[in-house]
Amino acid sequence: MIELSKSLKSLYIKTAQKLKASDRRQFMAEVVKGFGIGGQTLAERELGWNRRTIRKGMKELESGEPIIDAFANSGRKRIEEKLPHLLEDMKSLVDPQSQTDPSFKSTRLYTRMTSSEVRRQLIEQKGYRDGELPSNETIRRRLNELGYTLKRVIKAKPIRKIPETEAIFQELEKINTKADNEPNTLRISIDAKVAVKVGEFDRGGKTRIPTISLDHDFAEAITVTPYGIFLPQYNELFLFFVTSKLTADCIVDLIENWWQRVKHRFNHINKLVINQDNGRENHSRRTQFMKRILDFSSSSNLNLRSFSLSPLKQEFAV
Repeated sequence: MIELSKSLKSLYIKTAQKLKASDRRQFMAEVVKGFGIGGQTLAERELGWNRRTIRKGMKELESGEPIIDAFANSGRKRIEEKLPHLLEDMKSLVDPQSQTDPSFKSTRLYTRMTSSEVRRQLIEQKGYRDGELPSNETIRRRLNELGYTLKRVIKAKPIRKIPETEAIFQELEKINTKADNEPNTLRISIDAKVAVKVGEFDRGGKTRIPTISLDHDFAEAITVTPYGIFLPQYNELFLFFVTSKLTADCIVDLIENWWQRVKHRFNHINKLVINQDNGRENHSRRTQFMKRILDFSSSSNLNLRSFSLSPLKQEFAV
């Protein structure tokens, strides 16, 4: 029986540790073959090598081709493979309850729905069974991977809490669904984001070229207010950048400008449903806004119906 010195043992063990997969197995097999009869027993006792690994290396030496390890097939599969429509169903539940970052400092979507509420809605609305759904923690991680993060949506926070809040939002959802299913109706969602100053300011971004930003003595900067018109049925967004004050006249001017650009696509449309917030420039008690929206309805031959997204529901039809 071959006796191995301490230095030789250390050499074999360290060499095997530095090799990976098939190279490691074949090295071990070559060493054991050199030991002769009883080599596997000796390697197991003196070097701590596993006999199965050695035999696998022997087969690789005989065949001349490495055995491919199926590590990718091991372990627990992601829940999306078991439930292929889960992520799509989660997005359909969370999207209506989400909004973008008003300051445009990130691309994340802020949602009011917790992971436990999403799980409950998946069972109630989408027909999933409790036993087949993952835990709340897994759902939270999938929401983060999709770009959603839990945060209180300040703009949608009611001025005062009323018991009818949830009922109002459910009613709005029914109205929106009905509008989307009517062939001669087009639904749009309009909203403005926080004004942004245009200048050589540092907003925490990154660039590959040297860039100098202002840290004092700011010159008079232009302020731009992003205003969006979104078509949910077509997943289309039209962005306008307003340098003046966003007044009632300005809002209707933007809607008129947008309609002139797209009306050739919607010759069949005779009714426009508008989802909007309950801002001071566009609520139903703002007389100038109501006058201008009535003029637009008359000139475009469209029936208009507007719903406020505020929990303090407001509705008007023209």
